[in-house]
Amino acid sequence: QVQLEESGGGLVQAGGSLRLSCAASGRTFSSYWMGWFRQAPGKEREFVAAISWSGGNILLADSVKGRFTISRDNAKNTGYLQMNTLKADDTAVYYCVADLNPQFRTPKWDYWGQGTQVTVSS
Repeated sequence: QVQLEESGGGLVQAGGSLRLSCAASGRTFSSYWMGWFRQAPGKEREFVAAISWSGGNILLADSVKGRFTISRDNAKNTGYLQMNTLKADDTAVYYCVADLNPQFRTPKWDYWGQGTQVTVSS
C-alpha cells in the first residue's frame, strides 16, 4: 500500500503560481511512477502530469506544457507540481497518484490521494 497526501492548494489570481506537494508513505515510493490528475466541477478526471521513479521520464498534458513542472525527491518521499501562469481553466481538485505500471493518461492508477482544491480567480 502507498498512502498519498496532497498539500499546497488554495486560491490564486490568474497569472499566479502555486506549488503542490504530495507526501507518500508506505511501500517504497521511489519504485513508483507518480503523477497528478485534476477534476473540475461537472467534468471527468483529467491527466495532468507524470514522472518516472528516477525522474528521467516525464509526461505532461498539452494543456499545461510550458506552464507546469513535475518533479520528485525520493529521499523525502515527496512529489511536486509547480504550476505557473495559472488560468481560470486550471481550477479543479488536484489528485496525486502513484502506480508501478500506470496507464498514464487514464484515471486507473492504483493509489490516489484525497485531493487538494486549486481555485484560480480571473
